[in-house]
Amino acid sequence: MSTIFETTPIIDSDSHVVEPADLWTSRLASKWADDAPRPQWDQAAGEERWQVGTELLRGVGEYAQAGWNEHPPSHPRSLKDADPASWDSARRLERMDEYGIRAQVLYPNILGFSATAFMKLPDPQLAIACVSAYNDFLVDFAAADPQRLLPVMMLPFWDVEASIAEMHRAADNGHRGVLLAAHYDKVGFPHLWEPRWEPLLKAIEERGLSVNFHIGFNDISAEEHARTLESPGDEHTRYAVPVIMGNVRVIVDIVCTGLCHRFPGINFVSVESGASWLPYLMESLDWNWKGHGGHKARPEMELPSFYVKRQVYGSFWFERESIAHTIDLLQDNIMFETDFPHPVSLAPGPVSAADGNPRNMAELAMAGVPDDIVRKVFWDNAARLYNVKTPI
Repeated sequence: MSTIFETTPIIDSDSHVVEPADLWTSRLASKWADDAPRPQWDQAAGEERWQVGTELLRGVGEYAQAGWNEHPPSHPRSLKDADPASWDSARRLERMDEYGIRAQVLYPNILGFSATAFMKLPDPQLAIACVSAYNDFLVDFAAADPQRLLPVMMLPFWDVEASIAEMHRAADNGHRGVLLAAHYDKVGFPHLWEPRWEPLLKAIEERGLSVNFHIGFNDISAEEHARTLESPGDEHTRYAVPVIMGNVRVIVDIVCTGLCHRFPGINFVSVESGASWLPYLMESLDWNWKGHGGHKARPEMELPSFYVKRQVYGSFWFERESIAHTIDLLQDNIMFETDFPHPVSLAPGPVSAADGNPRNMAELAMAGVPDDIVRKVFWDNAARLYNVKTPI
């Protein structure tokens, strides 16, 4: 029996590129040759780990667990032990073909999950140069097929003027969106809705770019992050699920503080946080807004659910029982992701919870959903956000 997926291309709205060992040493100016981030051997861990400034971060293969034969915290100890599609663009395109994925939105690993380590580099210009070098690397990675590989830029958020300049430079070079943190107060900066960020948000709106909130670039400390990654089974689940749900707060924040109201031209994307909680969130926001007099305090604003429907996008990967109802209510706001090559991604492997490859998971989740809505979820919504041309 034929299905809509035989004629509908799929955009994966969240995947990751594992940073190769020479990303910064090969791209930064020679004056920073000794200070460039690079892998260092950790005898105790028995693997190479990323060294950024004085901080020793995660292992080089820790985020490349697609197809791995053991449950976390076990992971590839080197990139040669990992699926090469995690870091090689030609192999990535092959894997996408195998999985039935037409295009992928690309996010970082080390630079996203450990952004504060770069912020703390003693030379501010080196820190900014590291971000630019990463963005250039991602453009080069995407050059294998710019209509299928869709980079999302990092910014040197500790410097607003530098962030605006980098935003324009990266957008000119082909980046499709901006990655911002959900909670800058956790690293000593004002909240996103405060005046410090106004020039940057205005510039993003004028460029027509989306703002993407990935859970990896969130409010957990390095210690909490390590505890999550290094915990086995039941403990990992207890730590990981609240982290995955962490984007609930940022959606509440951008709606209730009036950020969406002030920047109606910005679309905000919740990444790797699931999507089936959005209907409950809208009902809860509206109920409390009315019950606590939000409409009296902010008479210029609509109900919170108005802004969610107008400007907030979510993505799902493992949800099955709950997602059809969510899509029925928010058919123009929901997208699909694989989270490749992370440990709970839809990449099949000996210990994967995925029921077959991503396309199979997509078909199972969409059982009974009308074809026109399936097309929106798996192509139209993401294509609109990231300016992707429909394939011939």
